[in-house]
Amino acid sequence: MRSSQRSIGADLLLAVRLAWNFGYIIAIPAVAFGFGGASLDKHYGTSPTFILIGFALALALSGLGIWRAVKEIVREQGR
Repeated sequence: MRSSQRSIGADLLLAVRLAWNFGYIIAIPAVAFGFGGASLDKHYGTSPTFILIGFALALALSGLGIWRAVKEIVREQGR
Protein backbone atom coordinates (compact mmCIF):
# COMPACT_ATOMS: atom_id res chain seq x y z
CA MET A 1 0.00 0.00 0.00
CA ARG A 2 2.76 2.43 0.87
CA SER A 3 4.67 1.91 -2.39
CA SER A 4 1.46 2.64 -4.31
CA GLN A 5 1.03 5.92 -2.44
CA ARG A 6 4.67 6.78 -3.00
CA SER A 7 4.30 6.04 -6.72
CA ILE A 8 1.24 8.30 -6.97
CA GLY A 9 3.11 11.07 -5.18
CA ALA A 10 6.12 10.66 -7.47
CA ASP A 11 3.88 10.67 -10.54
CA LEU A 12 2.10 13.79 -9.34
CA LEU A 13 5.41 15.53 -8.67
CA LEU A 14 6.64 14.57 -12.15
CA ALA A 15 3.45 15.91 -13.74
CA VAL A 16 3.70 19.22 -11.89
CA ARG A 17 7.37 19.55 -12.80
CA LEU A 18 6.63 18.86 -16.47
CA ALA A 19 3.77 21.36 -16.55
CA TRP A 20 6.00 23.99 -14.95
CA ASN A 21 8.84 23.34 -17.42
CA PHE A 22 6.51 23.33 -20.42
CA GLY A 23 5.05 26.61 -19.23
CA TYR A 24 8.49 28.18 -19.22
CA ILE A 25 9.39 26.64 -22.57
CA ILE A 26 6.30 28.27 -24.09
CA ALA A 27 6.10 31.55 -22.14
CA ILE A 28 9.68 32.82 -22.32
CA PRO A 29 10.00 32.80 -26.14
CA ALA A 30 6.45 34.17 -26.55
CA VAL A 31 7.15 37.10 -24.25
CA ALA A 32 10.63 37.79 -25.60
CA PHE A 33 9.74 37.59 -29.29
CA GLY A 34 6.38 39.26 -28.72
CA PHE A 35 7.89 42.30 -27.03
CA GLY A 36 10.77 42.32 -29.49
CA GLY A 37 8.37 42.30 -32.40
CA ALA A 38 6.23 45.00 -30.82
CA SER A 39 9.23 47.27 -30.30
CA LEU A 40 10.37 46.72 -33.89
CA ASP A 41 6.84 47.48 -35.12
CA LYS A 42 6.80 50.67 -33.06
CA HIS A 43 10.23 51.71 -34.35
CA TYR A 44 9.51 51.02 -38.03
CA GLY A 45 5.77 51.77 -38.00
CA THR A 46 4.79 48.37 -39.37
CA SER A 47 2.04 47.58 -36.90
CA PRO A 48 1.36 43.84 -36.90
CA THR A 49 4.21 42.58 -39.09
CA PHE A 50 7.10 42.03 -36.67
CA ILE A 51 4.92 40.98 -33.76
CA LEU A 52 3.39 38.25 -35.93
CA ILE A 53 6.85 37.19 -37.10
CA GLY A 54 7.97 37.19 -33.45
CA PHE A 55 5.08 35.00 -32.38
CA ALA A 56 5.72 32.63 -35.30
CA LEU A 57 9.37 32.34 -34.23
CA ALA A 58 8.27 31.82 -30.62
CA LEU A 59 5.88 29.08 -31.73
CA ALA A 60 8.64 27.32 -33.67
CA LEU A 61 11.14 27.64 -30.83
CA SER A 62 8.61 26.48 -28.24
CA GLY A 63 7.65 23.52 -30.42
CA LEU A 64 11.29 22.53 -30.71
CA GLY A 65 11.76 22.88 -26.96
CA ILE A 66 8.70 20.78 -26.19
CA TRP A 67 9.79 18.16 -28.73
CA ARG A 68 13.22 17.86 -27.10
CA ALA A 69 11.74 17.70 -23.60
CA VAL A 70 9.25 14.99 -24.56
CA LYS A 71 11.98 13.03 -26.35
CA GLU A 72 14.11 13.18 -23.20
CA ILE A 73 11.19 12.04 -21.02
CA VAL A 74 10.43 9.11 -23.32
CA ARG A 75 14.10 8.13 -23.28
CA GLU A 76 14.20 8.27 -19.45
CA GLN A 77 10.97 6.25 -19.13
CA GLY A 78 12.39 3.53 -21.37
CA ARG A 79 15.23 2.83 -18.93
